[in-house]
Amino acid sequence: MVTVEVENGSNQETPTPNNNYVSNIKQNGHSIEPMNQIPGYLSIYAIFQIIGIFLILSVFLWLQIYRTGFGFSGTIHICNWHPLLMTITFIYLFANSILHFRNFRNTTKRKLKMQHATIHSCIVIFGVLGIWTGLNSNLIANPPIPKFYSLHSWLGIITVIMFLSQFTSGFISFLYPEIGMRYKKVIMPYHIIFGILTFVLSIITSVLGFSEKIIFALNQQYEHMPTEGIFLNFLGIILIVYGVLVVYILIKPEYKRSSKADDGVTNNRT
Repeated sequence: MVTVEVENGSNQETPTPNNNYVSNIKQNGHSIEPMNQIPGYLSIYAIFQIIGIFLILSVFLWLQIYRTGFGFSGTIHICNWHPLLMTITFIYLFANSILHFRNFRNTTKRKLKMQHATIHSCIVIFGVLGIWTGLNSNLIANPPIPKFYSLHSWLGIITVIMFLSQFTSGFISFLYPEIGMRYKKVIMPYHIIFGILTFVLSIITSVLGFSEKIIFALNQQYEHMPTEGIFLNFLGIILIVYGVLVVYILIKPEYKRSSKADDGVTNNRT
């Protein structure tokens, strides 16, 4: 049922043409989308958050228990910050950032853009720290470890470049008031597509990074399937599932945020 306002000021309930679609309700002059009327969204969002937090805790426990923990001196201790920080930033925070418009669909578009940019800024800050720990640990190793030779490092560079390009172009295009509305409407679909591609690439890069680190750490022991190796293999599978779940939420039409009158840039559903 949808509540509509008739001319005499009273409200009248009329049936929706399709119960599978979310009803828009007017509250204080603004259209709102009740989350509990979006079939399955709350459940899948809860699963998304549980898996994301589980990934962070699992990476932390793996490095703390099997890889001697964290520190700011010693090659191993410094290097261990790299997978943890990159999991927090380019996996968990990145996923929450690109789903932010789905999760807070009744917030004004302007506020959502500012919050989206803020989360991305945190990713840049802590992501740079994560990259620095990886590079620095290679430099202080004795003998120094070669850099930028593996597929993980190559894809990592591409991911960072794509992310920074997205961040810069998005900040200028959608937060700078002087940019024309027509340009914003043209750039929006490409911004969304390249954002999804960047996230998918970050998932692939992370899986390769886990595989590379465990191979170097265990060497020939890996083929005997030790507990640590099995744990990392399952963690890689869960990471892939997490990425698929995020992309599914992003592309499912019923989960998209409906455009509001005060959005400015509208794409029907974003």
